[in-house]
Amino acid sequence: MRVIVLGGNGQLGTDLVEVLTDFDVAPLCHRELDICDFPRTRGVLSEKKPEIVINAVAFNRVDDCEEEIEKAFWVNAYAVRNLAQICADLQCTLVHISTDYVFGGDKTTPYIEEDNPKPLNVYGVSKLAGEYFVNTICTKRFVVRTSGLYGAAGSSSKGGNFVKTMIRLAQEGKRIRVVNDQVLAPTYTRDLANQIRELLLARAYGLYHVTNSGQCSWFEFASKLFEIMSIMPDFGPVSTAEYGAAARRPAWSVLAQDKIRGIGLKSLRPWPEALRAYLRQEGYLA
Repeated sequence: MRVIVLGGNGQLGTDLVEVLTDFDVAPLCHRELDICDFPRTRGVLSEKKPEIVINAVAFNRVDDCEEEIEKAFWVNAYAVRNLAQICADLQCTLVHISTDYVFGGDKTTPYIEEDNPKPLNVYGVSKLAGEYFVNTICTKRFVVRTSGLYGAAGSSSKGGNFVKTMIRLAQEGKRIRVVNDQVLAPTYTRDLANQIRELLLARAYGLYHVTNSGQCSWFEFASKLFEIMSIMPDFGPVSTAEYGAAARRPAWSVLAQDKIRGIGLKSLRPWPEALRAYLRQEGYLA
């Protein structure tokens, strides 16, 4: 089965290529295909004739989206609409990756797929628009919401990932302050990629929440990282208001795993276990 992974050299895309070993996978990076070039995107996909297209491309610099609104909607919504139409015309499956930031953080229990979205920032609104296009246009579709991604490849647009940034700052002896009032489920991209593979095999189309199990604040996530690494940097909590980011973030964006279990798949392992696995993979732990 031929699979095109858009964003194939990115943080999630790299792991998707590595875990989809029983598929005929063709990764495409931005240099090879800019999904905002609609005619070329149609031409390339029509020529390659995939049975599955996985869209792991996003403009995900959340604060920058507040200023670069047009770019956010071109990448996260309009290009997604074009992809959805192409996939519908080619009668192939579209897997689209979305975000916990479609929610407003007004719950204190995990969000289920049927909860009403209420994005607080441009990034979340643009990603939600992309979801709507996929759901409206494609019948053979998976929309996968996830959160707090980190992986071996890192995010090129963000200069790495949260874990590596924390380690680097600690090694440089920098003062580290991390928000303690945003609760989510950090997710290891290798685990997410494996679950997407299971979804493809199950062929149970729909909207799914997929994250590592459990929940923590960004501060608690960093604290666990430093505990595992046995390092003690100049480290402390800060509130979202004190941090002063340009974009509003939900105070709570934990995603429920009930629906994924309802189709016979297992929830992903707890986030501390996944973090240890990532650190071992990267050579930080024996």
